[in-house]
Amino acid sequence: MLTQTETKYYTTEKYLELEEIAEYKNEYHNGEIIPMVGGTTNHNQICLNFCRKFPLTINNQDYYVYMEGIRLWLSEHNFYTYPDVMVIKGEPIYHGKGTSNITNPLIIIEVLSKSTQGYDRGNKFQYYRSLPTFQEYILIDQYSYTIDQYIKQSEDKWSLNFYTGENVIFKLSSVDWEISLKDLYQRVNFELIEEE
Repeated sequence: MLTQTETKYYTTEKYLELEEIAEYKNEYHNGEIIPMVGGTTNHNQICLNFCRKFPLTINNQDYYVYMEGIRLWLSEHNFYTYPDVMVIKGEPIYHGKGTSNITNPLIIIEVLSKSTQGYDRGNKFQYYRSLPTFQEYILIDQYSYTIDQYIKQSEDKWSLNFYTGENVIFKLSSVDWEISLKDLYQRVNFELIEEE
């Protein structure tokens, strides 16, 4: 006889309280707490390379760059998550108490893994699109020199650019900045077989 596991629902306050003492990061969606898949060294290296190379001031405009540990709150979907990298233009806008939850990314970057790429391309992108400040979504493959770049054209229209190859130059649309894929993937070892 099969027994069905009952789903437990939490308030956002309880989730944030539990997240403070959690060993691993968790997403929150409509009352459910969902464990996040662990990263790999290649995944971490790509995030680090972007953050290291991205200047905080471009053309006299200030940017903040956050990697993995800062939560994003999407009120329309009652959703907390931890994007791999977020770029904010100007000052961060916080949600709730403290400085752990922000609401105004300009650019969101996700490094794709085999287990999360469908989610990152599907529901997660749909949730992200509810943010009025969000203009650019970058999906970076950790297994090859490949980037998908989604650029907001209007409220319901996004264009898609593909970048493939070690010597290709990747250009952001919402910020005047570029990087070669060779530099973005510096010290990434495609030969490694890593479990997530």
